[in-house]
Formats: sequence, C-alpha cells, structure tokens
Amino acid sequence: MHLKNFQQSLGYSFKNTQLLKEALTHKSTKKEMHNERLEFLGDAVLDLIIGEFLYKKFPHSPEGELSKMRASIVNEKAFATLAKYLKIGEYLYISSAEEQNNGREKDSILSNAFEAIMGAIYLENGLESVQKLVLNLLDKVYTISDFKNLFYDHKTNLQELTQAIFGVIPEYIVLDSKGPDHNKEFLVGVFIQEKEYAKASGKSKKEAQQNCAKIALEVLRGQQ
Repeated sequence: MHLKNFQQSLGYSFKNTQLLKEALTHKSTKKEMHNERLEFLGDAVLDLIIGEFLYKKFPHSPEGELSKMRASIVNEKAFATLAKYLKIGEYLYISSAEEQNNGREKDSILSNAFEAIMGAIYLENGLESVQKLVLNLLDKVYTISDFKNLFYDHKTNLQELTQAIFGVIPEYIVLDSKGPDHNKEFLVGVFIQEKEYAKASGKSKKEAQQNCAKIALEVLRGQQ
C-alpha cells in the first residue's frame, strides 16, 4: 500500500505517518493501536464542522431543520460515500477474515475509518485543517447546492412523526446479535410508548435502526 498516494488524494500530508496508520487500522487486526479512539474524536470534530457549515449556509433555517440536515450528512452512509470517493478501502489494515467478508467495502468500516482520519488530522494540525479538507470534499462529492436533499434519514423522520403524534421519541433496543466480530448482524426493535412497532436487521446498529425506522414510518403512516 502506498500511503503517499492516499495522502495526495486526501490533500493532506501527515507529519506523523504512524498516526495515519492507526487511523486506517481496524480493530479486527487485534493490534493494540487501532482506530476506535480516533474515530470517537473525529466524530465530534465532524459534528462541529458540519454544524457550523449548515448554520452559515442556511441562515434562516430553524434549529429543528438544521438538526435534520446535519443528521443527513453526519451518518454512516454519508461518511462511507466520502470514504469511497477517497478510496480509503484500498488502504485499510484489516484481518484476513474481514478481508474475506468484503470488509474494505462495508459502510460501517469505511465510515469509521473516515472519522478516524479526520480525528488524526485534528490531533496533528488542528480544526482549521480538517474544516478546509471536509468542506472541499463535500463540494467535490455533492455538486448540488441543496444539502436538504442529500439523504433520506428515516430515524429523523420517525422521531418527528412520533413527537407530533405521541409527544415522545422512539426508543431503539438491540434484540439480538449474531456472527463473529468481523461480520456481525444486529436485530433491532423500535418501541414507542413501550409498544414495538417494527424490527429489522443490519450489519451495524445504525443500519438496523435506519431499517427499523423505515418500517415503523410505513406502519404509522398507514394508521393515519
């Protein structure tokens, strides 16, 4: 793997290449240093950057609408799309088992690695560097100017609907999980006022929750 090539496409050169390697290392490798801590940091940094971006881009949008737009960008699907644009999958350090299970193409792994890389850049060079890179990346990947229509976020839509009908927000509970760590599948149920409205599976908890919310939306709309 040529990390120089990746840094060129990323538009950022690491002074500490070990930090980059850590960001690209999946926990399946069983190495002491993997990217979960950097992912945690990157998630918070991206949340702030996207929040400020939307605040300035849509000066007349209310808080609820801004939250909905942020949720449409700060999620696994969106970050995996950016990761695929950067071809992050080609540079990942993953286990042979994860390799056999198409780990380089999994949205959850790609999204986590993207967050970790942003966290690594933040640690090394501060918020401004990450901000410049992310906004440039968004501009390249999403050529439309209306970010309101980037993704259809079922969880956000379900939350708005349940608040309007019941005055509460839905609760997601993991009902079951199966498979090895590198290829887990989660079964999640969505409950409103302690009543189960739907359950669905996914390769990650986030994916299962989105699938669940989609079904629950159809159920609730059918009752109206």
